[in-house]
Amino acid sequence: MAGINLDSSSYIADDDYDYLFKLVLIGDSGVGKTNLLSRFTKNEFSIETKSTIGVEFGTRSIHVDEKIIKAQLWDTAGQERYRSITSAYYRGAVGALLVYDITRHITFENVERWLKELRNHTDANIVIMLVGNKADLHHLRSVQKDEAKSFSEKENMFLMETSALDATNVEEAFTHVLTQIYRVTSRKALDGTGDPTSFPKGQTIGIGSKDDVSAVKSSPCCSD
Repeated sequence: MAGINLDSSSYIADDDYDYLFKLVLIGDSGVGKTNLLSRFTKNEFSIETKSTIGVEFGTRSIHVDEKIIKAQLWDTAGQERYRSITSAYYRGAVGALLVYDITRHITFENVERWLKELRNHTDANIVIMLVGNKADLHHLRSVQKDEAKSFSEKENMFLMETSALDATNVEEAFTHVLTQIYRVTSRKALDGTGDPTSFPKGQTIGIGSKDDVSAVKSSPCCSD
């Protein structure tokens, strides 16, 4: 992916950025959302991670086309008793990672419910990456790639399998979503329908019209 700096060893100063995008991580409890967040923001993984209670929050900045994109990442519990926080959790999100565990088919079955909730609480144009986590446990796989690919294409989502344990595709999943949001935002500035540079630091940027999003989502599936 041209223009993206994937060097996780060089972290950018927290207050130095051109754009701020809010991303949410959703999915059942135990699929690895917290470790995905930790791997992307701190390059850390914890074997003994406990279920998230409430909301965890992280940030990370990357370079895209000589711009600094700061990701504001929200991770909440995938358990029913915490779902009362959804409105505040989803508000302002322009991207989402919808995570399931490739070794537990029920977590994939529940993706449809999570997707419905996400779309009920966010703008219709949100950029979504379907993430099959724990790819390192491929010998225990219960969700086939073709099944996930078929669903992601039907729902107009990107797809990628990751492993927070060994860091496979974690960087790529987050940066792909951030880059797609940036592309839409940049196009809006160029075609005169909006000037994203007018948004002050600290304000989340909306991603525009449905036509903008369909254009970036027409790119090939990135599941390999």
